[in-house]
Amino acid sequence: MNASLRQRALAEAVGSAALVAVVVGSGIQATELTRDVGVQLLANSLATVFGLGVLIALLGPVSGAHFNPVVTLAAWYTDRRRSGGGLSGRDVAAYLPAQTAGAIGGAILADAMFAEPLVRWSTHDRSSGHLWLGELVATAGLVLLIFGLGRTARAHFAPVAVASYIGAAYWFTSSTSFANPAVTVGRALTDTFAGIAPASVGPFIAAQLIGAALGLALVTAVFGRAAPARTGPVPVQGDPEAAFPTIP
Repeated sequence: MNASLRQRALAEAVGSAALVAVVVGSGIQATELTRDVGVQLLANSLATVFGLGVLIALLGPVSGAHFNPVVTLAAWYTDRRRSGGGLSGRDVAAYLPAQTAGAIGGAILADAMFAEPLVRWSTHDRSSGHLWLGELVATAGLVLLIFGLGRTARAHFAPVAVASYIGAAYWFTSSTSFANPAVTVGRALTDTFAGIAPASVGPFIAAQLIGAALGLALVTAVFGRAAPARTGPVPVQGDPEAAFPTIP
């Protein structure tokens, strides 16, 4: 599918909104059904795995299903180094605001569905070095997975592989794997299970950006440098490294 930039940006906004609605909404539902924090996290992670997989499968052919600024920036940087095709600066300028606005809208929608205040700053403090390390690891692994799939021509596995990785990272990282600046901003606006205090947002995003850079370095170390881009215009959907995807 050769979608216009407007369609692709809209797909990124809708996908980001739906993703955050799944994360926040399932967290609220879980806390209403049980007081067991382990069961709450299990419910939250399972809903996110299923929701993310569906969203990538649905919107990947339109925008690449990034739903994540670090994935978009990593794709742009990779394409820029290859000197051709893929994401342009104009694409990035459209994707990032769409992802962030969508994430904010998704948090508000989830709160509305559960009769919570539509916007209330989270009081869930996540300011600790071990949590920042968890975010760095989660984001590095995500970028390594996404671009590794693209480098080995297996991007069609992204809906299952990326969703599965995020589900695992909920449990093996101390931060429960936000790994996404847009989602992090959106989750600051809800004082519920999935929230993050505004003061914790900056360090989380910094850790995510460092993790993305580390992930790209690992891609090069493991898979070698990417081959030069094909000559001629290449639509973003035609490049497996640019086309897939993202995450919470």
